[in-house]
Amino acid sequence: MLDKQIEGRFIEDLGVVETTETDNVLRWDGERLYVEHDIYHNGQLVHRKYKRNVSRAVAKHVLSLAREVGGSN
Repeated sequence: MLDKQIEGRFIEDLGVVETTETDNVLRWDGERLYVEHDIYHNGQLVHRKYKRNVSRAVAKHVLSLAREVGGSN
């Protein structure tokens, strides 16, 4: 059995450690580019499939890759 270290960020105002799980799949809903996350506070699920927007820099890079692939056909 492997030991899994819990990593997260401490939210001082709430007094909880927040951790996330994601499948790292980029999704597009027609308006925004995001990755879904399950959010946990002290190990308890508090948000399922929370949509976390990717940064502008990542979105621009994905767009340039899509244009590159689209232009090669």
